Amino acid sequence: MPNADRLSPLLSRLNENQLALGAAIMELSNWVEQQGSLEVAENLRSTLDTLGRNEEFIKLTLAVLMTPD
Repeated sequence: MPNADRLSPLLSRLNENQLALGAAIMELSNWVEQQGSLEVAENLRSTLDTLGRNEEFIKLTLAVLMTPD
C-alpha cells in the first residue's frame, strides 16, 4: 500500500481520537464543576473550543481525501 493510501485511514483515526478526547474532557469538566471547581471546569471547556475549531477542517479534509478521483 503506497504511503498516500495510508493518509486517509490515519486521519480518520486521529479524528476519532479527537472526538473521544472531547467527550472525555466534557465528562471531566462536568464532574469537576459538580465538585465546586468552576474555574477548572471552565478551563477544561475552553480546550473543547480548540477541538471544535479544528473539527470542521478535519472533516472537510477527510471528505476530500475519501472522494474517488
